[in-house]
This record gives sequence, structure tokens and C-alpha cells, in this order.
Amino acid sequence: MQFDVLTLFPEMFEVLSESIIGRAKEKGLINVNLINIRDFSKDKHKKVDDTPYGGGAGMVLMPDIVYDAYESVRADNAKVIYMSPQGKKLTQEKVQELSKCEHLILLCGHYEGIDQRVIDTIVDDEISIGDYVLTGGELPAMVLIDSVSRYVEGVLKNDSTKEESFSNGLLEYPQYTRPEVFKNQQVPSVLLSGHHKNIDKWRREQSLKVTLSKRPELLDEIELSDEDKKVLEKIENEVPNRVGTAQIEEGGKF
Repeated sequence: MQFDVLTLFPEMFEVLSESIIGRAKEKGLINVNLINIRDFSKDKHKKVDDTPYGGGAGMVLMPDIVYDAYESVRADNAKVIYMSPQGKKLTQEKVQELSKCEHLILLCGHYEGIDQRVIDTIVDDEISIGDYVLTGGELPAMVLIDSVSRYVEGVLKNDSTKEESFSNGLLEYPQYTRPEVFKNQQVPSVLLSGHHKNIDKWRREQSLKVTLSKRPELLDEIELSDEDKKVLEKIENEVPNRVGTAQIEEGGKF
């Protein structure tokens, strides 16, 4: 899979040479090509930005320079994504969708952003990694490359992505490894039983429990089986009312 990244700070992407993504690059499963937008400036001082029309704080990246950088990697099969806080949030579903693309061009803004005209001309999609503002699009681009690459065939072992958080709409169940006892805490006995059906059942129940505790809104977005609903009902009956508990801790009343 080909990633072309248009950025003012290509050196920031060194982190992608490490761990799983680094190995995927070495194997040729993915390629990350960094294009320095500043290289396309025609100014002798390599100026890439100017003050915004209408006034205001900060500087705006000029459209012709960004466009020329894009033209250097333009391809008919490429999807152009602008990393922007105004974009739709990156989700696991979107990650899987993007992993089916052959070629992604990621545009990283900086300063007060990019002239809207070039965005309107070349961008296919705007993506955000959350409702907050960063100093540039480089960190979001790295997040996108990392998350998408994991779904490229050969990057991870078979089935590694199937049971992790969000893959089935739920958060992942707890994981355990050696030693069997740590700080007087025992690994759940079912995981030592070798009974795969019981282990699968336990893991599903734990995923439901973790999701209910940490991200209950996710349960409204997936189809639950009758068995899932029974498990959730049992969990809710066992867990004290959160509001009541908080009020007690604060010395309040029900």
C-alpha cells in the first residue's frame, strides 16, 4: 500500500520506522513517501505561507505551493485526505475502508491551515482524530497510517485484528500472560482450562462488561444476541448504581 504524505516536517515521521510499521516497510508491504511542501516554494527563502485575507492571527499555507506538491505524486487511483479537525472522526470502520485503497495521499496542514481553494480542488475526504486542535496534521497522519497499515495483508498475523477493540463493535476483553500469579492476583481459571468454548464465552462476557463500564454508548450501535442481553442484565444487576455510588462518596443523598 502506498502512502504519500505532504508535510512541512517530514522528519517527524521517523517514528514510523519502528515496530510493526517499520517491519512492514522493510518487507515492502507498505511504502511511506514523504514530500516536503517547502521544496515546491519558488521563493528564495522557501516561504510557504502568507497572512490571511480579511485579517486575523496566524499564517495560511499558499494554494499554489500545496498544489504543486500534490501534482508531484498525483495518481488516478489515489485518494487525497486532508487531516483536519473539521473532518469526520476516524473510526475503526473508516480505517478498514481505507485499508482497501491502493494509494492514499495525506495532506498535513499547519499554522492557521491551508487556502480553501486548494482543499476544494484536490481533497476527497477530511478526517479528524478527535475534537481538539493540534499544531499540525503530522501526528494525525501518523495515527492514520498506523491504524490503516494494520489491516494491510501480511502486516499482522492472521486474525490478529478480529477480536481487538472496536472490531466487532465492543471493547476487547482483558488479556493475561505469565506469571500465573502476580501480586496475589490469579489468572482467571477458565483461561487455564483449555476448554475453548468456555474461553470464547468468557471473553464475550468480559467484552460486554468492559464496554458497559467504559463505553456504554457503543452497545446502542451493535446488534446484541439474546444471550448478550442476558449477560448485560446480569452485569447491571451486580454493579451498584453509579450515580448512587458517586453521591455516597460525596456525602450526598439518593
